[in-house]
Amino acid sequence: MMKDKIVNKVAQSALVTFDLEELYPKGVLLEVDLSQWLDQGFILREKEFRTAIKNHDWNQYRGNYIAMNCKTDAILPAWASLLVTAQLSQVAKQIVWGSIKDLEKHLFSQAITNLDLTPFKGKPIIVKGCFDKEVPEDAFVQLIQKLKPVAKSLFYGEACSSVPLFKS
Repeated sequence: MMKDKIVNKVAQSALVTFDLEELYPKGVLLEVDLSQWLDQGFILREKEFRTAIKNHDWNQYRGNYIAMNCKTDAILPAWASLLVTAQLSQVAKQIVWGSIKDLEKHLFSQAITNLDLTPFKGKPIIVKGCFDKEVPEDAFVQLIQKLKPVAKSLFYGEACSSVPLFKS
């Protein structure tokens, strides 16, 4: 009896796998809460705020991505976040106003905007669906919009059980 040879048809196909997790920012994502410099976390006293900002050790954020926010319901003047941004911009890779999730969304958006589409032109593409790190839902939405004009077809999931999204 002749044994059938097992052939990996996925590996031999023109199918290109896109792993969004590869776009996850390299580096540390940190949060800076402005309420730490407010009286009782709510009241901005300008002189004390400016002194605290001036004396803060900004080097601890060097080379990191920063999500800046205020965890309390304090009403802040616009210049408060701008003053902190002026300090952070000397050491941080990038700063956004919001949560760590907002920061992730922003960084994925930048990476997708800057994506070189050349390797994907006219190819069937499967957008990988399983990750070790959480990928923002918005990244999938942006990626599909970016790939659709150049892809031959788009799928979501894994090669063994993909969901068709688009065929030209």
